[in-house]
Amino acid sequence: MPWRRIVGGVGRVLIGIGSLLLLFVAYQLWGTGIQESRSQHALSRQFERTLERAATPPTGSGPTTTTEPPLPPPTGEGVAVIEIPEIGVRKTVVQGVGVPDLKKGPGHYPDTPMPGQAGNAAIAGHRTTYGAPFYRLDELDPGDTIRVRTLQGEFTYEVATTRVVKPNQLEVLTQTQDARLTLTTCEPRFSARRRLVVQAVLQDEPAPSPSTTTTTTAPGSKAPPPVEQPGLSGDRTARWPTILFGGLTALLGLAVWLVHRRWRTRWVYVAGAPVFLVALFVFFENVSRLLPANI
Repeated sequence: MPWRRIVGGVGRVLIGIGSLLLLFVAYQLWGTGIQESRSQHALSRQFERTLERAATPPTGSGPTTTTEPPLPPPTGEGVAVIEIPEIGVRKTVVQGVGVPDLKKGPGHYPDTPMPGQAGNAAIAGHRTTYGAPFYRLDELDPGDTIRVRTLQGEFTYEVATTRVVKPNQLEVLTQTQDARLTLTTCEPRFSARRRLVVQAVLQDEPAPSPSTTTTTTAPGSKAPPPVEQPGLSGDRTARWPTILFGGLTALLGLAVWLVHRRWRTRWVYVAGAPVFLVALFVFFENVSRLLPANI
């Protein structure tokens, strides 16, 4: 009967959509973690080499006569190692909070001081994807320890407050006279509706700040909030690539199905599956670019 064919066709379409959603969830939770692990390995090696170069004076330069602190590195390079023993975090921090940066690990806001220096140093991180470094950030309590290692040494922070704010609450990145560390991530898990903010106070003497800095905010002024920055809001330029590769993936899947229906051989799926999966992977990558970078 025609209605049976219609119901059967609708059912197959719904099963296909459900399968794609499950594959996308699997990609977000596990596939992105594999990418982050590889990026962390490369980032850690790069930062260790930077530490070694900073500790070794150039040949023939004689004794060091300046204590001028180093300037922050370019976006995308390692700037620190953060350890939070209470929740099992040990990650290399990347400079920048754009979509490509936070795929590598927690990201340092370029317009805030470096960890260990006076002021409000801020770091953002993913909550559920790309290794989910801040997955358990909500478990931190006042008094818990956060350790950060930079080119200027090792610094210990003590958690002071944990709060949930709206994305447009600007005060979370307000610069301060004291030395503190602000960690931001999405709240609740799997959503970007609010922001979880953990602030910790430096327990050591602050490291000197560079005389020339890229910081554009003065103490008491307000820096852009996490969600308002293009990277943390998602990459809007990914809309058209998402539509393009979504359509291409659908066409490839339809083509494989039609050819299989015509020739009735499983080798059609064997030959078409790799091409379809590559297109599906690129489609998922662009969908991820549309999502908030620290979700």
